[in-house]
Amino acid sequence: MHKPLTILLVAAASALAQYKIEPAGTPPGELAPAIAALMQKEGTRVVAANGTAVCELWFRTSIPSGPKSTEEGQTFATLPHGSIIGAIRFPPKSSDRRGQTIAAGVYTLRYSLHPVNGDHLGVSPQRDFAVLVPSAEDKDAASTPGFDELMPMSRKASGTPHPAVLSISSSSSEKFPDVAKEGDHDWVLHVKIGDSTVAVTVVGRAEG
Repeated sequence: MHKPLTILLVAAASALAQYKIEPAGTPPGELAPAIAALMQKEGTRVVAANGTAVCELWFRTSIPSGPKSTEEGQTFATLPHGSIIGAIRFPPKSSDRRGQTIAAGVYTLRYSLHPVNGDHLGVSPQRDFAVLVPSAEDKDAASTPGFDELMPMSRKASGTPHPAVLSISSSSSEKFPDVAKEGDHDWVLHVKIGDSTVAVTVVGRAEG
């Protein structure tokens, strides 16, 4: 069963700006060879109206699958925790949905869930997240680190006690690839991971 994904990324930009997409070429050389081999051969670059690249993204050729999870509030119940789902490059520095600064560079994207501890109420309708890990710190394509192992890996991306995260939820877009404005603040990139649809909010801000 294929499930659509939406990944929320926040980057500072004017709500009145316009964005387009361009081919980003093959996965970046900063990725470990085994991780790069998982990725689609062509990435997607999101570009602002002034020609500045906002970010470049690559995703796996297919979504990993494992035993169905019994976690509450999880959208992608067969996606193994800690598995690689993609990679992202920020040519300039950027920020995650919490406003944490992310340095320019290449990061892997690994799947996780935010904990049920009272600190994440209202963060998103579901618990699914992708967490950023600096590519230099992430070499094992087959690993699926648990929560307690993955969080310190991602704190190296944020440089704060909180990991650098991208929110994941479902998408209903039918055009791929595409970038389109949604709501008052967000610009969303629509791509595919195998037969699964993926929507990435590449410009915007978290509300609340």
